[in-house]
Amino acid sequence: MDLGLKGRRVLVTAGAGGIGRVIAERFLAEGARVAVCDVDDAALARCGTDAPAILAVRADVAESAEVSALFATLEQAFGGLDVLVNNAGISGPTKRVEDITDEEWNRTVAVNLTGHFYAVRAAVPMFRRQGGGAIINMSSVAGRMGMPMRSPYSATKYAVRGFTDVLAVELGEINVRVNAILPGLVNGPRGRRVMEEQAKAHGMTFEAYLPFVLHNISMHTMIEMDEIAALAVFLASDQAIHITGQSVGVCGNFETYRGPMMS
Repeated sequence: MDLGLKGRRVLVTAGAGGIGRVIAERFLAEGARVAVCDVDDAALARCGTDAPAILAVRADVAESAEVSALFATLEQAFGGLDVLVNNAGISGPTKRVEDITDEEWNRTVAVNLTGHFYAVRAAVPMFRRQGGGAIINMSSVAGRMGMPMRSPYSATKYAVRGFTDVLAVELGEINVRVNAILPGLVNGPRGRRVMEEQAKAHGMTFEAYLPFVLHNISMHTMIEMDEIAALAVFLASDQAIHITGQSVGVCGNFETYRGPMMS
């Protein structure tokens, strides 16, 4: 299926590695002009070597001035923007709420929520000028069900869903569609790291802990990064021209906990 993305101008935040890199490469394969930002210098260098067609810029989305500079670069390089993928996010601490520090809480909020705001604020004037655009915000299954020992992360991912709902209403009149993707347990470096931290908190190995997590997923499976990228390009395309204000899970149906396999 031709998604009609050839020539579209796309920004993927935190797009030099992980899920963001897979999303960026999927847009590139559809013929889009793609830019990524990241704070991982090694990932940016690899991106420049492996995917030179991608415009790679160093920027921390939690810093307002750096986001402004990023969008100035996009304006100069692309002359505007058609699709914003707010992918930047951190896992935050895996701790009980009383053990979380101010720094851990504030940094998680800054990257996972405030960074989305800074990018949207910079993108909307471009969309308004050209009469439309698409925003895809990366939430999480943790944004529709509480995750124990993940309170900063889960709270920010709920907030991303709320931000998405507000933007869909506010920006619909200028033909901007806004949707959220809610990945489940992702088979990637960050997903595994989080599971390893949770396993350690339960005094278990990753291999021993994983079945207890999969027990709560209807399809008993992890999610591949390609699946998230496929949904992102669809939501950005004209095939989804009237899909907005939606939070779409790619999770195999991560349920409210069925009942523990362990006490």
